Amino acid sequence: MQKSSKQTQADMMLLLVTLCWGVSYFMMDICLQDLGTFTLNMFRFVGAFVLVMLLFPKKMRGISRHTAKYAVWVGISLYFTYIGATVGVQFTSLSNAGFLCAMSVVITPVLDWIFKHRIPPRKLTLVVLACAVGIGLMTLNEKMQFNIGDLFCLGCAVANAAMAVIDETAVAQEDVDAFQLGWLSLGVCGLLCTVTAFLAESPHLPASAATAGCTVFLMIFCTGLPFIVQPIAQQYTSAVHVGVIFTMEPVFASIVAFALAGERLLPRGYVGAVILLFAMLWMEIDLRSLLSGRKKDELDVHR
Repeated sequence: MQKSSKQTQADMMLLLVTLCWGVSYFMMDICLQDLGTFTLNMFRFVGAFVLVMLLFPKKMRGISRHTAKYAVWVGISLYFTYIGATVGVQFTSLSNAGFLCAMSVVITPVLDWIFKHRIPPRKLTLVVLACAVGIGLMTLNEKMQFNIGDLFCLGCAVANAAMAVIDETAVAQEDVDAFQLGWLSLGVCGLLCTVTAFLAESPHLPASAATAGCTVFLMIFCTGLPFIVQPIAQQYTSAVHVGVIFTMEPVFASIVAFALAGERLLPRGYVGAVILLFAMLWMEIDLRSLLSGRKKDELDVHR
């Protein structure tokens, strides 16, 4: 009973994180009316880096060379992930951005297959084909061309998938601390955003209370808080639960876009969104293991 209660709490924590990520596209859209792409991400990641350091100062001691090395690569991937999402949301719909950025769920096993030569599950080919159909229905215009924002969002998904592969390789090393790796990667990303902001933009503080509020929300609830909550929650719930919960991010993004931004897709766009959602769920859920697990539980009950 206690275990079940902890798992429920963990799932709710992860669902809250996913909701914040879903809202983040709308918040980014508001911030970008005042702040530049790199300036916004500078505030977001430098702020999150400092926040985590202040909350957990003791965890920052004794950083190994390998942890620092991998943090650079993870931070670079993180930089391209969020630049892709931030630029993409300026040129495509919030719903499209939410679904396309979440495509890393499917791209990760593809990169894993390419770079680590792991045999992919048979269903991967079907999932990729389903995603291609879904993306086409959501994003292709009458001339069968992608919007530039859609391409940036897909780039975000590829960078995020690459980050997942690098993360997995890094934490497999004995002297790599996962918490320090994540914290340092926030700092690397923040540093890159700061340098790029001063080179390409004219950084300034948010000019309005609305922009400032959204920037702080992105910094705390979409960057710093998930960094703290996710590793804690994942100790008490299953990988299947985590995968399914995270596929809710584009759903939340679409709901927020519909309710707050008055955004409407073409009918074929909604069909594409449903196909993408089912493809991501199918990628995350192993139905055979799930069903065999239920059967085992039923047998244990009867005994």
